[in-house]
Amino acid sequence: MLTSASSATKPDPQDLLAWYDRHRRDLPWRAKPGETANPYRVWLSEIMLQQTTVAAVKPYYLNFLDRFPTVEALAEAPSEAVMQAWAGLGYYSRARNLHACAKAVVDRHGGRFPETEAELLKLPGIGAYTAAAVAAIAFNQKAAAVDGNVERVMSRIFMVEEPLPKAKPLIRSLTEELVPEDRPGDFAQAVMDLGATLCTPKRPACALCPWMRPCRARAEGLQETFPRKQKKEAGQLRRGAAFVVLRADDTILLRTRPPTGLLGGMVEPPTSEWAPDYEPSRAVLDAPIEARWQRLPGTVRHVFTHFPLELTVLFAKVAKGTPAPDDMRWTPRLQLHEEALPGAMKKVLVHALGELPGAKGKKQAKSA
Repeated sequence: MLTSASSATKPDPQDLLAWYDRHRRDLPWRAKPGETANPYRVWLSEIMLQQTTVAAVKPYYLNFLDRFPTVEALAEAPSEAVMQAWAGLGYYSRARNLHACAKAVVDRHGGRFPETEAELLKLPGIGAYTAAAVAAIAFNQKAAAVDGNVERVMSRIFMVEEPLPKAKPLIRSLTEELVPEDRPGDFAQAVMDLGATLCTPKRPACALCPWMRPCRARAEGLQETFPRKQKKEAGQLRRGAAFVVLRADDTILLRTRPPTGLLGGMVEPPTSEWAPDYEPSRAVLDAPIEARWQRLPGTVRHVFTHFPLELTVLFAKVAKGTPAPDDMRWTPRLQLHEEALPGAMKKVLVHALGELPGAKGKKQAKSA
């Protein structure tokens, strides 16, 4: 539902493009003015940026590109190397799909990304947004790439009363109507930049916005109340235990999680089940090996998309030569930073060991 009169001024894409030409962000994956966009870099950045900030993605992107400079290099890489390079970005199914997509581009398309939304959508891990973004930015196809920034801009410009996520089809339709025939790729990036720098969730800089006059929400003084959103129900707290074992030869017991499901394919110290009714006082019964277990004070807390997690950490030292249980392995403590450890498990290891040796220049996670 649009509440403003239909006679309201329609936003002019050229006004936005003129603003973008002056204020575009300099991003490592973005082609310079006059340069041709690299489809591999565009695709890689768009996958990484899903549900993650630009600031967080930049160092991961540069490291990833250094390790896998082409789609062929990524396709040929072992899955363990891809997961390790991704560790810390979260939503690890994206990394698995990223790897599968690279293989599909090489196997089906000879290493060249298809140029249309329809063909891009056939690739693993590419949804409607990513297909539109790659088609527009990398191949200058007329496509509407609608991410969170674009949803916020459009919901304010047109004063869309319907809450998200139900409003997504309407917002996409409104965006499609504005995509110009010329420079659709720059337009897609311009709307994203507008949402990221001026049309921010709180205290938007409306006076600097190239679409200030046609913005219906601003005219009503309601810009900060858009987009409308349905209230999310907080997930139920789950509890569990994590077991950190230090062997006398300075190695740590680790295992790789199943390839599918939460944190699929990632590495962790052994843990118990995670359940709302898990009893930490009985955690030693879930220990992976016999040892003199010490329950460490405090807990490690981590918030996943659908639920918060609280882990009790147990620590033990064992003799050199102690065998690893089935499906587990010993990893040198000084090489932990090379493992595909998700954020939650880095917190566990920091809680037990005080630091992650070798992780130079990286901020260590803190536990509760």
